[in-house]
Amino acid sequence: METIFQSIEILSKEKGIDPQIVFDAVKDAMLIAARKHYRTNEDYVADMDPKTGAIQLFAVKKAVEVVEDPVHEMTLGEARRIQPDAEVGAEIRIPKNTDSLGRISAQTAKQVIFQKVREAERETVYNEYSGRAGELVNCTVKRVEGPEYVLDLGKTEAKLTKKEQSRLESYSVGDRVRCVIRLVDKASKGPGVLVSRAAPELVMRLFEQEVPEIYDGTVTIKGCAREAGERTKIAVQSRDRDVDSVGACVGMKGMRVQSIIRELRGEKIDIIEFSDDPVVFATHALSPAKVSKISIVDPIDKQMEVIVDDSQLSLAIGKKGQNVRLAAKLLGWKIDIKSEEEKRQEVETQMAAMVAPGAPVSVLIDYGLSEKTVEKLLEAGIGTIEKLGGMTPEQLEEIDGIGPRGVEKIFECVNAYYAQFEQPPVEEAAAGSTGQEVTAPAGNESSEGTEPGAPIEEAAVDGQPQEAGEAAQSEQFDTIEDAGSPTHNKPGAGSEAGLGDAGEGTPENHGG
Repeated sequence: METIFQSIEILSKEKGIDPQIVFDAVKDAMLIAARKHYRTNEDYVADMDPKTGAIQLFAVKKAVEVVEDPVHEMTLGEARRIQPDAEVGAEIRIPKNTDSLGRISAQTAKQVIFQKVREAERETVYNEYSGRAGELVNCTVKRVEGPEYVLDLGKTEAKLTKKEQSRLESYSVGDRVRCVIRLVDKASKGPGVLVSRAAPELVMRLFEQEVPEIYDGTVTIKGCAREAGERTKIAVQSRDRDVDSVGACVGMKGMRVQSIIRELRGEKIDIIEFSDDPVVFATHALSPAKVSKISIVDPIDKQMEVIVDDSQLSLAIGKKGQNVRLAAKLLGWKIDIKSEEEKRQEVETQMAAMVAPGAPVSVLIDYGLSEKTVEKLLEAGIGTIEKLGGMTPEQLEEIDGIGPRGVEKIFECVNAYYAQFEQPPVEEAAAGSTGQEVTAPAGNESSEGTEPGAPIEEAAVDGQPQEAGEAAQSEQFDTIEDAGSPTHNKPGAGSEAGLGDAGEGTPENHGG
């Protein structure tokens, strides 16, 4: 029996668990093996002899006057043969032979013991590491399982999954690795501790070890955004105005930050000075790009618009959007980056939309539409004639207070409005282009035998070369001298009085 005690103690020390837990596991295993061997519904109790260390098995029955359940009860006389001082209601323990349990029962007991020990071990690991999330630990690669690594933490094992690895790194069995504890999974089948090499906390812990100012609290880390294997942006702030936060992290000739870069296998690190002003902080976070202007679009939803020079746009966005993505993650704001040319085109488009909104609906009042109808159209959100003209009768009838008659009236007024933009007939346009009057002036008598429409031909003469004008004039008048200059005659001046008036008035009307 001494070997059982020794085995339990050794197992307890190796797994770091309480020996009593192992004793309880052995007892439970003995009970399961007994039920499997005897195949009865009796109640069993396993106990360990404190003197010899032997594990004893008992079947428990209750002493009663009249037995109703033989499996769980026994008469008082039978009970007193086993325990002389037994009374009614007492629990009597009947010893069972454990030597007859056999090999199968022993194997079952062994499996139960291992399961209980694993559960106890997992509970111990969880209690120890659950409060250490984000802590930097030194590990050794124990074995490789496909793309994942199993690391030795000393007391337990940890898992480094592919997701938590940097793409620049690969390890072999026996390599020493520095990781941060990501989380502890109590229900995991394998190692319950999950460690990471891709978490931002790894960079923060490395800076705390390398920079004394961060360790003693003079410089604080305000945030960190990382894409493992590519780039990291870390924001720092100094509590002492005499200490440069960025310079302290960089170190003399970059020695401090270079040691961290070597640990991360060449990953780029941007050290940024933190600011409470989001505009200033965004300017620093988007480095190395130079920002022209930053405007906050929505302070509640944390959205900002950043304008950069056309030559700085690709640098501000970064490779596959990496620079602006890390900056947005570091700030906690949504960042919309635009070049100056894009912003200029956007402003021009907005200005053009504001300059030409269309003719207001109120213009239709001049074409017979009632003010009441105009008010209803404005209440429905129809502010321009262009929008009104594009609507169907069914859409207009949906407006409260406008019926079929109102729709007809609206279309009549809209058609009347657009009719003014239609081109006049060709004959009227030709007459108007000469600048001459079609009818004779008031107070002048028409010449004998000349119809009122005849002066149209005379008006046409005015626009012709002088020779053509003289030929036309000779048909109208007896003498050219009485008519004056043929190119300055007024239409309809056939009489002598009219000719005189035309000769005198023409220089004034036509600029001499």
